[in-house]
Amino acid sequence: MDGTDCQVAIVVSTFNEVVTSRLLAAAESTLTQLGTPQNHIQLVRVPGAFEIPLIAKTLAQSRRFDAIICLGAVIRGETPHFDYICAETSRGIGRASLETGIPVIFGVLTTDTVDQAMERSGPPERNKGADAARTAIEMALLMKHLSKTNIRQSGFLREPTKS
Repeated sequence: MDGTDCQVAIVVSTFNEVVTSRLLAAAESTLTQLGTPQNHIQLVRVPGAFEIPLIAKTLAQSRRFDAIICLGAVIRGETPHFDYICAETSRGIGRASLETGIPVIFGVLTTDTVDQAMERSGPPERNKGADAARTAIEMALLMKHLSKTNIRQSGFLREPTKS
């Protein structure tokens, strides 16, 4: 994967920053490793996970970006608040992608404990921020390819085999 020509925005929540800063560092590092120039990466910070979808959709609607990476961490507490935030954040991120046609990547941790969140934001091979960055570049390249070719001839859409 070569992200040299990809414009990527990262929306990151500042809530649970000890976790989200690690996701962000891994995402930025991975984008750089994949060839995305630093000046092709736009960072936007939001207060919490619930605010991510609105900003992601706004960035996608601008058509300035080939992919949007959404990073956050929602850790279960003692109230149902966790369930509401997780459901609406994931629904909003999915809708932003479907409504704009721009890949909007879900990199929001939804964990039961702080330890789980720290584990999923730790070493690069397990860091979900790095995973989200790889997915963003892969999807951006796929969308670019599909926009330039006849989808049937692209090799991505295959006719079902007859038995």
